[in-house]
Amino acid sequence: MLVYHLVSISIAYIVDLVIGDPPKWPHPVKWMGSLIAYLEKRWNNGYDKKTKGVLMLLFVLLTVFFVVILVTWMAYEIHPVFGIAVESIIISTTIAQKSLRNASLEVYQPLINGDLGEARTKLSYIVGRDTDELDEGEIARGAIETVAENTSDGVTAPLFWALIGGAPLAMVYRATNTCDSMVGYQNEKFQEFGWASAKWDDVMNWIPSRLTGLVMLLGNRPKILHYRKAWSILFRDAKKHPSPNSGWGEAAVAVILGIQLGGINYYKGIVSNRAKMGEPLRPIVAEDIKKANMILHKTVFLFLLFLWMGGMMIELASTWIKSTISL
Repeated sequence: MLVYHLVSISIAYIVDLVIGDPPKWPHPVKWMGSLIAYLEKRWNNGYDKKTKGVLMLLFVLLTVFFVVILVTWMAYEIHPVFGIAVESIIISTTIAQKSLRNASLEVYQPLINGDLGEARTKLSYIVGRDTDELDEGEIARGAIETVAENTSDGVTAPLFWALIGGAPLAMVYRATNTCDSMVGYQNEKFQEFGWASAKWDDVMNWIPSRLTGLVMLLGNRPKILHYRKAWSILFRDAKKHPSPNSGWGEAAVAVILGIQLGGINYYKGIVSNRAKMGEPLRPIVAEDIKKANMILHKTVFLFLLFLWMGGMMIELASTWIKSTISL
């Protein structure tokens, strides 16, 4: 069964790379978002919001898990090839490599054309910070940080969980991520209700984010820094990020490109001084957005190869153990 998962993951990777997420196509995340919004509206009130938030998360994750496991089981019962096809399509909806690349390049194009107003507008679609007053370097920084952080959240983490548990766990990961993005905020409205969603998202991202940061640096030689120094800075800076996981991607991209990410952002006029990742060995420019996307593509491809290596080692070990026991 693990080999089926690996084949499905590989097909899903290709499907997402070529087709992506056409905006008019039905998408499971939209359905999950509707369910989360429905439950939040009815449960995020009154007393004991934290318990209600836990129940909301459990209900969403269990619903998604059992629906997907039923669909994939039925598909494999018909025929393994049909099962792989269905599982591939489902997994492809949990990853967003093409969408991530396209969103960042929509910032890049007006930026190199000198249209800062359009670049700021496009950036505002993918970041929460204020963009009205940003210069070229800050606009580029926002796009690069989005690519760096979402390499794990949007691509490698769902692939990791797909290896562990096929399409059902990949979709559980995406449901967790969706819960966190909708209710996992540290504000008056969601601080208690979204607590479980935010914490569980941290748990599910803990291993994939670190693996992603390591694979990034393994597969992309630093442009300026010596390799040993780059590794040292990665481990130094990754833990500085306010998120326990997001710093790994950002720190890795920063040391590879020889730039510094993080710093001061404004959110609705309120200053937020984010931890700095990497060393400011040169200024950030628009072309670094394209370089960040090259890091994204190389990292995901190498991550996929490592999944195959790990999966085959597990399969061989399992076969050897079974044969030993039978003797």
